[in-house]
Amino acid sequence: MAHRLNWFEIPVVDLARAARFYESVLSTTLKVEDFHGTRIAVFTRKQEGDVTGALIHSPHMRPSLEGSRVFLDAGSDLDGAIRRVAQAGGKVLVEKTSIGALGSFAVFQDTEGNAVALHAHAGH
Repeated sequence: MAHRLNWFEIPVVDLARAARFYESVLSTTLKVEDFHGTRIAVFTRKQEGDVTGALIHSPHMRPSLEGSRVFLDAGSDLDGAIRRVAQAGGKVLVEKTSIGALGSFAVFQDTEGNAVALHAHAGH
């Protein structure tokens, strides 16, 4: 299946701290690796063909509340993921918001200073 999005990168200041934050919020494991001299933490795919991306520590990128926004799949536990944001050191910026048949979303600030969103499809 073709996707408009093939890969995403979320800039971080502290890769270990950011990886712990996202692992906690999303109840997942990220794979830390070296990509041509740059340390990254890759989000694991749930199934073959899923779009994924990574946290990246690079002098060419910096965290920001402005600019592009990534919406991460919260699966069937959007409420739990939102609760875990503060517990993991982040801050909820936009509480859970319904978007009708498209589901619900929330926006948070991560430990690095990025604004990132969580999304769950309707029925989740």
